Amino acid sequence: MTSTSTSTTTGTAGPTIDTLRFATAGSVDDGKSTLVGRLLHDSKSVLTDQLEAVERASASRGQDAPDLALLTDGLRAEREQGITIDVAYRYFATPKRRFILADTPGHVQYTRNMVTGASTAELAIILIDARNGVLEQTRRHAAVAALLRVPHVVLAVNKMDLVGYERAEFERIVADFTAQTAELGLPEVTAIPVSALVGDNVVDRSAAMDWYGGPALLEFLENVPVAADAADAPARFPVQYVIRHGDIRHYAGQLVSGSLRVGDRVTVHPSGETSEIAAIDALGTAVEAAHAPQSVGVRLADQRDVSRGDMITAGPEVPVLTQDVTAAVCHLADRPLRVGDRVLLKHTTRTVKAIVRELAGAAELTANDLGRITLRSAEPLPLDAYAVSRRTGAFILIDPADGATLTAGMVDFA
Repeated sequence: MTSTSTSTTTGTAGPTIDTLRFATAGSVDDGKSTLVGRLLHDSKSVLTDQLEAVERASASRGQDAPDLALLTDGLRAEREQGITIDVAYRYFATPKRRFILADTPGHVQYTRNMVTGASTAELAIILIDARNGVLEQTRRHAAVAALLRVPHVVLAVNKMDLVGYERAEFERIVADFTAQTAELGLPEVTAIPVSALVGDNVVDRSAAMDWYGGPALLEFLENVPVAADAADAPARFPVQYVIRHGDIRHYAGQLVSGSLRVGDRVTVHPSGETSEIAAIDALGTAVEAAHAPQSVGVRLADQRDVSRGDMITAGPEVPVLTQDVTAAVCHLADRPLRVGDRVLLKHTTRTVKAIVRELAGAAELTANDLGRITLRSAEPLPLDAYAVSRRTGAFILIDPADGATLTAGMVDFA
């Protein structure tokens, strides 16, 4: 799970354009892929050959108009069945912002795919069919967004054209969703009535719903605040490589949060040894400071026993060093996870042996299950709560027999 925002400067004097990563989720046949296709099409983000391919595919299925859902349903199995079964990533931009979107599956058996798509998102769009209202899978998608601490949630009430653009229907669904998800801890939810098929309130505001005074979906995406840069968080530098030049050692990796400067006092975890930053190298150039999410090389003023998997931190906010890990999890693998299972726990660049001590309220976790887990690791790990850092508060469990990923976890210390 990685940092969720980037900032790119175009040219030496050009404006700074930030990037918003967002994910979409909805129950089967709610029109999610059509919404994404409409967003891409009406924002002029579709290449001519892509649109022509969609037109041909639509014609072969006997459809008179292009099926915009095919712009994201790229797998053969998806196109044949008319469903989304994998995470489809698309990249597009407007003059105001760049976007990376993850169109995730709606079926309950693909919840793990939504976890993958939403794990790095700053915003989640949860789609509801206005004719059906809030379904069990809607609540599940809201639970995943809350679990992953997605900062912004849009409730897109789709197919408003099929309920006569009635304001009362929209408000009823919004009230039902809010009541049913109140205990999840979702951030403030922005509700937008849309018709993906027609294009109402997707890119342009709808004349058919003049009772709605809010923004169209794209307008909201262009203006929603992007989270504060990861450089504002506590400094966390997991060591990926140790590079030796004679007696001099450089520690290479990605600064996943915070900032490091030459002269900073730092602590190495798990040893607890302290030192001072003597030099920082970025792309072969000596620099005075580094900011997340830069990849850099760091040299310490003292000879310290630092290896891959260790974490260098600066400042008073230190991670919790513990072998007892409690977390919310989503199980990803087809093989179940049970109490007593021996696994590998990968946290940033460190991988250690661990054992499953407890599964709250469950005998086992099977594919797509959401749950709570307690683990005991063979070595101490420097952990942050996931609510504090989505990078250093996340981990995965791996099957030591074949290296398969089993479970994604979010540390909560509860």
